[in-house]
Amino acid sequence: MPLYFLDFVVLAGIFAILALSLNLEFGFAGLANFGKVAFFLTGAYTYALLSQIGIPFYLCLIIGALIAAVFGLLVALPTLRLRLDYLAIVVLTFGEILRMIVKAENIGGFRGMVDVSPIFPWMGSPLIYRLENIGLIGLCLLICFVVAQLMANSPYGRVMRAVREDEMAAEALGKDRAKYKAQIFMIGSAMAGLAGGLYAQYIQFISPGMFLPMVTFTVWIMVLLGGPANNWGVLLGAGLIELFDRGANMAKDYLTLPIDPSNLQYILFGALIILVLLYRPQGLLKERGVKTKALEAARYARNAIKNKGT
Repeated sequence: MPLYFLDFVVLAGIFAILALSLNLEFGFAGLANFGKVAFFLTGAYTYALLSQIGIPFYLCLIIGALIAAVFGLLVALPTLRLRLDYLAIVVLTFGEILRMIVKAENIGGFRGMVDVSPIFPWMGSPLIYRLENIGLIGLCLLICFVVAQLMANSPYGRVMRAVREDEMAAEALGKDRAKYKAQIFMIGSAMAGLAGGLYAQYIQFISPGMFLPMVTFTVWIMVLLGGPANNWGVLLGAGLIELFDRGANMAKDYLTLPIDPSNLQYILFGALIILVLLYRPQGLLKERGVKTKALEAARYARNAIKNKGT
């Protein structure tokens, strides 16, 4: 049981990075990325292939993130000036095309299957191996969270929200909406690529069947449940959904169900997202206002004037 819990912590951390990347794109900038798994796959296969030729793990992770960012730019750039539904369709299609290419071309091995060397050498203890990964993934998650928070609470974050709320108004104020969207999409894709590399080295094996569209929709559920445009809420959503997923997998060992537990899990995920959208559309933790020095100064001045008047 302790190993099962530690395994949950590791996977929750990886998917929390994925959820943060989607939150930057959708929560703050309003970009509907329905192909998040494509950049997750890119990071995983980049790490796997580079690690096989002896490149240090940190370079494998960085290069995987950079390649995912470039893919994100190349895929999104032609559609960013169009309606958002075009972006959603293009990225979703790209994810499936990329997965089929990896499988058909046998990239990395038979039908795209790759054995991956872990970052930490096996010491004969599964407990130590998981604790080492918790430390590494926790550090990466902390970095991604700090970056997301700094972006959200900066003038750049105000522009992201402005583009999300009213693109025409933002452009009228001199903000190039396509440029900002492209930048956010690249940053989000890079985070997803980092998560993919961490996932590959932890699992120590990857194949195209591990990168189905359901991965994308699971990350969407994490963001919508936790609270779009709230990074703390996204972390909460990632933890809850991963806990729900692990619980469903454990249930099949103790309960006799009339349907396959995996199918039941998808049904419950669908019902959960409907309930959230109907009764808690802002998520468990609603969006917070922008925290910048200018706004704090304005609030301080307003309160000072109010107190002076009384």
